[in-house]
Amino acid sequence: MLPTIRQLQYLKLLAEHGAFGRAAEAAHVTQPTLSAGIQELERTLGAPVVDRARTGVILTGVGEAALRRAETILNEADEMVQEAKRAGQPLTGRFRLGVIPTVAPFLLPRVLPLLRLRYPDLRLFLREDLTGRLITALKAGQLDAALIALPYDTAGLETAHVAEDELVAALPANHPLTRQAATTPEALEGEEMILLEDGHCLREHALAACGLKPPRASGDDGPFAATSLPTLVQMVGSGLGVSFLPAMAVEAGLTDQAAVTIRPLAAEHPSREIVVAWRAGSSRAPEGRLLAEIMSEVLDQTQLA
Repeated sequence: MLPTIRQLQYLKLLAEHGAFGRAAEAAHVTQPTLSAGIQELERTLGAPVVDRARTGVILTGVGEAALRRAETILNEADEMVQEAKRAGQPLTGRFRLGVIPTVAPFLLPRVLPLLRLRYPDLRLFLREDLTGRLITALKAGQLDAALIALPYDTAGLETAHVAEDELVAALPANHPLTRQAATTPEALEGEEMILLEDGHCLREHALAACGLKPPRASGDDGPFAATSLPTLVQMVGSGLGVSFLPAMAVEAGLTDQAAVTIRPLAAEHPSREIVVAWRAGSSRAPEGRLLAEIMSEVLDQTQLA
């Protein structure tokens, strides 16, 4: 005898809610029904999956191992149902898309109107987060695809190209380097460098493109860092230092209201690759590729305008 999908759902809900009553409510069944399902799962596995206590329930070692496999099975079952529903109809129904914060506000406003026009039955759920967490969510089946920037370790994923996004130098408006048509990495190396906080892949992309080491301050407070691109622009505009920005953000007007001057980087390959990524072997692969094509089309039209 094998565990049923319903029993695995009960186990997952029990782990999430920590109590039989709350798990039963989430499953829309009575507590005795859920308890009986867990007991039947334990008989099938030949070992307890939870320790019952007054304060709630705790998964046993067997329960934790079963939960890891249950999450995979439930994700695959959900994909099977979703694939059947959208057979022959791409980008219909629910689609969970992750986007990194250095792309989301500059590309999505251009793409979403076209998606709504062409695919009115698409229910798009967006999650903005850092690349590492988006990839973890992808592999766990919590996202269907993610819009990220390369280079990044994409083992276990497949990707489709969207665009090359040039990296440019951002300088205070009155900075001496603004007198030059382009800025070299060597010229920037001696300046106070402001970058996004650790975890933002744009930080590593910019440093790698220019062959620079992470900035280190002489004091105890560490180098200046920003939590977002708008904050970074304001810091540069206030004369606190120099930085790098993606051309996509500049073209979208990020620096229009700031005392910041943009200069191209005189480096060998100062850019990052924007891609749509999904789990290798996922049934959503055709839709991931379609999304990448639509985004590329939107960017091409913007450049021609």
